[in-house]
Amino acid sequence: MSITLTAADWFTLFLHYTSLSLLAVGGAITTVPDMHRFLVDKQHWLTDAQFTASIAIAQAAPGPNILFVGLLGWNIGMNAGGMGLGLLGMAISLAGILLPSTTLTYFAARWMYQNRTRRAVRAFKQGMAPIVIALLVATGWVLGMGSGGAEQEWRIWLLSAVTALIVWRTRIHLLWLLGAGAVLGIMGWV
Repeated sequence: MSITLTAADWFTLFLHYTSLSLLAVGGAITTVPDMHRFLVDKQHWLTDAQFTASIAIAQAAPGPNILFVGLLGWNIGMNAGGMGLGLLGMAISLAGILLPSTTLTYFAARWMYQNRTRRAVRAFKQGMAPIVIALLVATGWVLGMGSGGAEQEWRIWLLSAVTALIVWRTRIHLLWLLGAGAVLGIMGWV
């Protein structure tokens, strides 16, 4: 895939990630549906396969889960012209997603710590839990829909439901579940 990006396009990418940064209530992974809408459906800077593969590779790699944003930016830059633009795309994407939320988190955490006994602060923390869960479900939905044809969808949804149940009801480490998913993928089940 080959695309042409202007300075205005790079700035648009930065601004989009900046706005998503302030919405990333459960982490950047919760904004994947909007990233997909913007990068794949609206701008056509990435293919669906590139988008899904970027997230899968970054999530399988050790390190912070925010790496997928850098990999998405890298792939946009590579589509636009090579290694130099890949590094630029990675830097713009990571700066856009990290700067606003880091700044806001720093000041909000200081304020919330100083006011942790207030009823409104406790209510806010409890009220955010369902929002984070809904955003994670939406992320799973987008990633599940882009992974195969109709004949494989039921397998993906079954695996997702079983994995969610195991995470909820047991203390099995997530790496074991990731490994099991990889084995099922190698065997061609999903």
